[in-house]
Amino acid sequence: MGQRLIIEAGRTERQYWRDLWRYRELFAFLAWRDLLIRYKQTAVGVAWAVLRPFLTMLALTLVMVVSKLQGDGQSPLPLFVFCAMLPWQFFSTALSESGTSLITNSNLISKVYFPRLVVPASSIITSFVDFLIAAVFMVFLMVWYRFLPPMTVWVLPFFVVMTFGASFGVGLWIAALMVKYRDFRFVVPFVVQFGLYAAPVFTMTSKIPEHFPEHLQWLQSLNPRLLYSLNPVVGIIDGFRWCLLGGPNLLYWPGQMASVAGVVILITTGLWYFRKTERSFADII
Repeated sequence: MGQRLIIEAGRTERQYWRDLWRYRELFAFLAWRDLLIRYKQTAVGVAWAVLRPFLTMLALTLVMVVSKLQGDGQSPLPLFVFCAMLPWQFFSTALSESGTSLITNSNLISKVYFPRLVVPASSIITSFVDFLIAAVFMVFLMVWYRFLPPMTVWVLPFFVVMTFGASFGVGLWIAALMVKYRDFRFVVPFVVQFGLYAAPVFTMTSKIPEHFPEHLQWLQSLNPRLLYSLNPVVGIIDGFRWCLLGGPNLLYWPGQMASVAGVVILITTGLWYFRKTERSFADII
């Protein structure tokens, strides 16, 4: 009789989280491998980490100039747009990479046990490296425009952690769902494309009114600005601009609280659903 291979996870929750630490070398290996594969045999190499947000910034800046959009009125339009592109590029890239990470590593998942959480987490680290490279270009851009960031720049790490958390939470959901429903490989690019226009890249949250028009009486009890801020990316982009560009009108505090709550919910529910479905990954893939 042939031998059966049984892939069994840790028997208790405590063992599972301990396993994450035991497999830290696998985490580092997968992150390093993804970095090498992403830019392998490319003429420009890691410069793509800058070119993608830079070219998008040029296109969006041109749209704002043609549409006569003013940004925040105190900083150059390219800076205004690139401040939004930094966290958005990190979030969208991490969403795409982590969403397909389990499918990409199906051969590894079906042959040996390790905490599957390592796979989407390592793909987010790869996107974070791209973010750091683009952030260096942001520094050069601010030097070019001779724009000195305000003292609030020291709060920037908090919003970087927020971006990381939002990317991780949504990435866990998409990764787990894509194993069972392969349709999500078509849904994710659409969400990323639509999300760019749903985020405050072209404008500021402060320009959204706090009340609906009078003819919409049934919506008068709702705050459109707060509803808009339920998207965690909105508060993150506002936070990046507040830290790097300054200005009292760039930060909407109720929206920031909603953004923090949204990130916490995404991480909590993402971990819950991922752990709930993790045992079936090897069978379905």
